[in-house]
Amino acid sequence: MKLKLTVTLFLFGILSLLAQTKVSGYVFDEYNQSVPFANVLFKGSSQGTITDENGKFYLESDQTWNTLIVSFIGYQTLEIALDKKVNFDLKFTLSEEASQLDQVFITTGKQSKKDNPAIDILRKIWEHERKNGLQKFNQYEYSKYEKVEFDINTIDSSLMKSKLFKGMEFVFDQVDTSSVTGKTYLPMFINEAVSQVYGDNLINKKKEVLKGNKNSGFSDNQTIIDFVGELYPDFNIYDNYLQFFDKGFVSPLSKTGINTYNYVLADSSFIENKWCYNIIYYPRRKNELTFKGNFWVADTTYAIKEINLQASKSANINWVKDIYIEQEFEVLNDSVFLIKRDHMMSDFAFNKKETSHGIYGKRTTLYDNYKFDKVIDKKFYDEEVYDYDKDIYDRDDDFWTQNRLEALNKDEKGVYKMLDTLKTVKKFKRLYNLGSILASGYIEFNTLPLDYGPIFSTFGFNEVEGLRLRTGGRTYFGRNDLWRLEGFLAYGFKDDKFKYGISGKWLLHKKSRFIISGGNRRDVEQIGASLTTSTDVLGRSFASSAVVGTGANDKLTSINLTSLAMELEPWRNFIMRLGGNYRTLESGSPTFSLDYNTPNGIESEIKQFESSFSVSYFPGRKMTGFGVERKIANDNYASLFALVSRGDKGVFDSDFDYTKVQFSYIQPWQVGGYGRLTTTVEAGKTFGEVPLGLLSVIPGNQSYFSIYNTFPQLDFYEFVSDTYTSFHFEHNFNGRLFSRIPFLRKYNLREIISLRGVWGDISDENIALSTTSNPNTIPLLAPNDKVYYEYGFGIGNIFKVFRIDFNFRGNYLENENARKFGVTGTFGFYF
Repeated sequence: MKLKLTVTLFLFGILSLLAQTKVSGYVFDEYNQSVPFANVLFKGSSQGTITDENGKFYLESDQTWNTLIVSFIGYQTLEIALDKKVNFDLKFTLSEEASQLDQVFITTGKQSKKDNPAIDILRKIWEHERKNGLQKFNQYEYSKYEKVEFDINTIDSSLMKSKLFKGMEFVFDQVDTSSVTGKTYLPMFINEAVSQVYGDNLINKKKEVLKGNKNSGFSDNQTIIDFVGELYPDFNIYDNYLQFFDKGFVSPLSKTGINTYNYVLADSSFIENKWCYNIIYYPRRKNELTFKGNFWVADTTYAIKEINLQASKSANINWVKDIYIEQEFEVLNDSVFLIKRDHMMSDFAFNKKETSHGIYGKRTTLYDNYKFDKVIDKKFYDEEVYDYDKDIYDRDDDFWTQNRLEALNKDEKGVYKMLDTLKTVKKFKRLYNLGSILASGYIEFNTLPLDYGPIFSTFGFNEVEGLRLRTGGRTYFGRNDLWRLEGFLAYGFKDDKFKYGISGKWLLHKKSRFIISGGNRRDVEQIGASLTTSTDVLGRSFASSAVVGTGANDKLTSINLTSLAMELEPWRNFIMRLGGNYRTLESGSPTFSLDYNTPNGIESEIKQFESSFSVSYFPGRKMTGFGVERKIANDNYASLFALVSRGDKGVFDSDFDYTKVQFSYIQPWQVGGYGRLTTTVEAGKTFGEVPLGLLSVIPGNQSYFSIYNTFPQLDFYEFVSDTYTSFHFEHNFNGRLFSRIPFLRKYNLREIISLRGVWGDISDENIALSTTSNPNTIPLLAPNDKVYYEYGFGIGNIFKVFRIDFNFRGNYLENENARKFGVTGTFGFYF
C-alpha cells in the first residue's frame, strides 16, 4: 500500500513539474446558488472558458499562469492567485456589485436588445459575413491534416480493476487528462490523414485528394472514420444552423440568434496584432439545440478570429453528454480571415451523469498552404478515383514528419505502440470480434475467407411457413473484394419446405465500376411490400416475417427467380443497370389465389421473362471502399430512380407481353432548427394485360411496426393498380415544440407528423383477367375515385429508444373491414 501511494505521489509530482496549468472548480453567488455562464480566464491571456449550467468549469493551458480571473456582469470581478500548477475543485463566491445591479445584459430569459453593444457587434458580423473566407476567390487550394481519435473516458480505479480489462492492464499507461472537461481518458483508436483540397467557386466544385493515411492498426477502421465524419461534418460558423448528429443547432452567429441566445460584451484585446472583442453567449431556454461559449471578433472586418461552442447540457440529444467545438482563423491580409484549426469533441455515454463512463470521439483538422486563383480543368473535379492505392496507407515516418501540421503529443505517439500490442491479446481479440459481429451482422472465420450470417435473420415467422430458420454466409477476403458470393438455406416448419438463394457479383472495371451480377432464389415472400421493384436477388420483405399483426399474414407468394444484370457508374453516383430475370409465381397459401384466366382455362402459375433498364442518381451521396460492395457514409442525400421493364411472351415460353414504367424520388430536407422532413414521390404505369402477380400492389402494412413508405391502415392487396402516383411526407421536429411545454420539457420527447396518399387505377381488362371462380380470388380495387390518404402523428425518443405512431385513415371508410385507426411503433438508437 505504501509503495502504491509513493508511486502515485511521484507521478503526480512529475505532472506538476510540467509547464502546464490546470484549474477546475465551481462559481457561486452570496446565496450559495451556482452562477452559470460566468467568465473564467487566465489573467493576461485570451485563454478562458465559461461555467456550465451548474457553475462548474475546467481550464487548462500548456503555459504557466499565476492568476485566474472570474467575472460576471452584476458581480465584482475576482482575481485569484494560483500557487500551484494543478488546482482542482476550487470554490469561488461572487459578490453583487451595486453599481451594476441595473444591467440587463445577463438574464435567464429574454434579453433586451436596446443599448447592448454585443448585439450591435453581432449585427456588424451579419453585414460582413459574405466578405470573408474562401468565397472571396474564384479558385482555391490548401493542405489539410486530419486526426480522428476515440478514447475511453472517466478512467478510475473501479474501471482499471474491472474484469473487462483483466490481462490488458498495460493500456492504462496511456491515461491522460482532457483539456476541455478535466476528465481522465484512455486513447483507443487514432487515425491520421493528409489531403490536398481543390475548389472552384465559379463552377461550385470541390475535390479532396488523399495523400497519406495512418491508423492504429485495426483492419477496418474506415467505418469508424466515416462514423466520426458523419457526426462532425464540415460547417460554416456563419450559417444560421449547424448540422450535427442529424440535427440543426442554432449557430451563435445566426440571424435568429438574438431570439435564441443572450449576448454579453465581456472583453477586448489584441490577438495577433488585431484588436478584437470578446463576446459571451448562452441559451435563453433549456432543452433546445443550442450552445454556450464565447468568440473573439475583429473590430474592423468583423470577422471571427476564435470561437468555441459547447452544447447545452439540456439539449435534446441522446447518448451524448458533451459536445465541444473550437475554431481558429488566421489573417491572410487586412480583409481575409481563413480557418486555421478546427477541433470537435463529443462525450458519448448512456446517461449524462457526471460520473458515468463514456467514449470521447475527437476530430482535429488543420489547414495550411492556401493558394488562390489557380484554374484547373473542370474534368479534374468530375473524375473519381476508385483504385485502392496501398502506398497511401503505408507512408514512412519521413512523410508524416514533413506533412503533419500538428505534432503528436507523447500520449498519441504511444497509442500506436499500445494498440499494436493490444491486438496480440486474446481477450481483446474476442471483444473486438464481438463488436464486429454486432456491427456487421456477420461472424468472421479468420482461417477461411467466409462470413456466417446475417445472424439477425436466423429466426422468422409467418402464416405460411410458421417458424422459419435460416442459415447463410458470404465470401469475405477484405473490405475491398472485387467479387463476392452469398447464399442462404431456410426451412419452414409449417409448410415443411426448404428454401434457398445464391448470388454473386464481380467488379470487372474499377474506374467505371462495371459490375456483373446474377443469382437464383426459391423462397416465400410478400409481393407488394413496396411499389418500386427491388433488384436484390436475395432480398426478403419484413412484411412476410411479422410475428403479430392486425390480420392473417397469409397472402404470400412462392417465387423462383433467376436473374442476370450488368451495372455501370460512368459518373459519380449515377448508375445505369441492364438486367433480365425469369421467374415463376404461384400462391404460397391455400387461402390466397393468384389464378388467372386463359383461353384454355384457369392457370395458377405465372411464368415470365422480364428485361429491364434502370437509372439511379444519388446527388450528394458519399461512399467508402473500392470493391464490388461499398458502404454509404451519409444519409442526407436525395435518391432518384427510373425503371423501364419489358415482359416478353416469346422468351422462355413466358405468359405475358407488357411494358412497365416506374419512377421514385426521395429527398430529405433539413428545415433549419425545426427538424427534418423526408419526402417521397412515386409513379408508375403498366402497359398491357397482366394478372395480379404482375400488377402494382399499393403497399399495406398489417404489422404493428412503423415502416416508412407503406400505408399502415391498408391491408395487403386492399388496393391493386396498373397506374399509380403516391406521396409520403414525414417531418420530425426533434423536440422543437415539446421543449416549449414546461411539463414535457424534461422528457426530451420528439414530435413527428406524417401525411401519405396514393391515387391509382386499374383497367377492366386486368380486372377480368384475374377474376376467376376460385373462392379465394381477391376483388381488385384501385383508389381511382379520389386520392386515398392517411395522416398521423408520433411521439419519439420515449426512453430514448421507442417511437409510437398514431395513424388515421382519411377516406374509403366504406371498404370492407376498413381500419380507421391504428397504432404502430418502432425502436432504435438515435441521437
